[in-house]
Amino acid sequence: MATSEKESRRDRIGYGSTYRKGAADEPARGAVKTVLGGQAWLVEPDRKAKAAHPCVWMQAGAVKFKNCTHFFDCPTCSYDHAMGAKAKAGKQLSWQASMRLRPEMDRVCRHTLTGRIAQRACAYNYECAACDFDQFFEDVWSARSVERTPAELQRIRGFDLPLGHAFHDGHTWARIESGGMIRIGMDDFAQKLFGAADGYELPLMGKELNPGRPSWGLTRGGRAAQVLAPLGGVILEVNQGVREAPALVNREPYGGGWLFLVRTPDAKEALKPLMKDQASEAWLRAEVEQLEHVIEAVAGPLAADGGTLAGDIFGNLPGLDWEQLAHRFLKT
Repeated sequence: MATSEKESRRDRIGYGSTYRKGAADEPARGAVKTVLGGQAWLVEPDRKAKAAHPCVWMQAGAVKFKNCTHFFDCPTCSYDHAMGAKAKAGKQLSWQASMRLRPEMDRVCRHTLTGRIAQRACAYNYECAACDFDQFFEDVWSARSVERTPAELQRIRGFDLPLGHAFHDGHTWARIESGGMIRIGMDDFAQKLFGAADGYELPLMGKELNPGRPSWGLTRGGRAAQVLAPLGGVILEVNQGVREAPALVNREPYGGGWLFLVRTPDAKEALKPLMKDQASEAWLRAEVEQLEHVIEAVAGPLAADGGTLAGDIFGNLPGLDWEQLAHRFLKT
């Protein structure tokens, strides 16, 4: 499933080149001729190639091609700062000036340009700092708008692992979202291991998280477990839905069951110590094997083919020790 979705996405954004088989004596005619495996190939630029996340400078027409690699967090983007400096020096047309040259009906909001919202006209002549909607969008709306289901998800022995997420070894996840904010939650392994919590003890907005330090907790049946923060930053938003219905974490650990939205000075730097992609997959497989050893010590040998582990492992195996599980898997 993940593979088909990935191929579909590639079809939409293009690779940037096309290629076809050719004869050894065939003229290139604008293409680059290469040989691979004894076969001649002709490779040429793909004029239909598109940026996956076109930068606001590209969308405004101020530059021909620029893919956003900074999660549309323009205020902290080095490219935006450099281009702004060139525009002030008269060496480059700014994206704002480029948009002002358009007919009035085509002067859309910068968030429409970047694809973050539907069609919306700019009412402030691209003076974003003075725009009340821009302030509301960045501080409120985008913070509460969360993708319900990850686009690419793989299952490892019964546990879901989404791509595009970073993981801490205390079974919390983090992902950078549009605007450069980081959303944090507990992973599928943790919620299936400990089962449905009676409640979550979550800090308030404005509190600063310290990476690797106990920062919140969960309770069940009079037992409590602390959870380590995967990274540092200031909490901008706390998921009130989890406070009201803790089971939301079990139903949608990577969607509606998120816990915090955090702002850090450098989102990419904050995620560097965490595990991603192949590293997180290898780590989760090792965690599952470790859990199987713990279960076998209590319930006896598992199926020879390994099988998959169902949800609420602690609730279904009374012999498991809550404190031991928290110490071994949550690192607290």
